Amino acid sequence: MCAALEEAEKGGGLENVDEHHRRRWVKAFEACDEDMKGYLNREDYKVAVVMLFGYKPSKVEVDSVMASVKQSQSGVSLEEFVKLMSAKKPAHFYCSEVRQLFTVFDRQCKGFLSFEDFKKAFSIVAPKLPERIIIEAFREVDQDSDGHISFRDFESAMNYGQDDLSALP
Repeated sequence: MCAALEEAEKGGGLENVDEHHRRRWVKAFEACDEDMKGYLNREDYKVAVVMLFGYKPSKVEVDSVMASVKQSQSGVSLEEFVKLMSAKKPAHFYCSEVRQLFTVFDRQCKGFLSFEDFKKAFSIVAPKLPERIIIEAFREVDQDSDGHISFRDFESAMNYGQDDLSALP
């Protein structure tokens, strides 16, 4: 077992997390803590979330996490990271079909779809669709017009009209 995991276990914060997820979170932490500082800064944390959950956390989410870190630290320790990830697990780990589909299209694990990713997905699903339709669809799905489709944008598009269908008998 790695030294960082042993140290975190001594702190007592990991007892309710199953071993498989714990190992995965520790691996992500260690991969993102390239300088072996013992903590993740803002950018490291964002990369770790993308690696584990397939989406780039919002500025608000990262600000909230960084504000919760002890004043004496420069970032999120392994123990805190595992606690944060275990809180995210119920909401994100058991991926919906939409999450799985997004992950398939996000081949480079960037946490968003570029226009090229979107176009490639359409070439597989609907190869004869004119490019102007793909451009219009991309603009429609990219709700904040930042040139990228986040998971939230994608999920919103995939769920469009579902509320209307649930009212049907």
